[in-house]
Amino acid sequence: MSPISRRKLITGGAVTAAGIAGLAAADRIAARYGLIPPDAGTLYGAGETLNYGVQRLLARHAMAREFSRSMISKTPFLNEVSPHGPWFKQAQADGFRNWKLQVDGLVARPTTFTVADLQALGRSSQITEVMCEEGWSYIAEWIGTPLGAVLRETGVLPQARYIVYFSPDPDQWDSLDMNEARHPQTLLTWGMNDGDLPVGFGGPLRMRVPRQLGYKNIKWVSRVTAAESLKGFGDGEGSPAPAGGYAWYAGI
Repeated sequence: MSPISRRKLITGGAVTAAGIAGLAAADRIAARYGLIPPDAGTLYGAGETLNYGVQRLLARHAMAREFSRSMISKTPFLNEVSPHGPWFKQAQADGFRNWKLQVDGLVARPTTFTVADLQALGRSSQITEVMCEEGWSYIAEWIGTPLGAVLRETGVLPQARYIVYFSPDPDQWDSLDMNEARHPQTLLTWGMNDGDLPVGFGGPLRMRVPRQLGYKNIKWVSRVTAAESLKGFGDGEGSPAPAGGYAWYAGI
């Protein structure tokens, strides 16, 4: 992506002003730059559009805060969500050697990766905070392969606007725009705090999106799909979150 132009910065200020003057004007400006989120038609859609538009125009290259190793939480909060059926327990018993990540959709080279394949493709680490909309948070080291590296390897096509990612649980999925998907801190995470990623925290593979709230960080990722539109996924709002009263774009 090219740096934000002076004209876009000025427009970003206009979007902010429009939020004060009226959300309808903000919607028109956001539409002009293709910054309408998929949940724009929900009850809080106008506000979501304003938030998403301002963030993307003014902070698209911003980095999530990274912390020193001394600030890693001694007891990270474990959110008890589990899809663990017999198939998962067997995969765990095998050390997840055969866990597969399928990458498909609008890519030139649909590919299936093992965790070892991802590790060979690239490694990045960060010490960042998981922040939940429910109020809890913790800091951990996350080690993984940048999602952007996977997209380059598979040749994501120019018309792709979103990346949709799934766990084997049909209710556990979400999506990102291409800006977030290609951001250097967005990782397909397979390690935590100098070790393998524990199952309770999403092992063997978790999406880590440190610039957004915790519910975007789907655990046990097994499929990534590049798409031009989100209309064919769920109810078309980008994730199950809007149906529960949460925003698709959960920037922090």
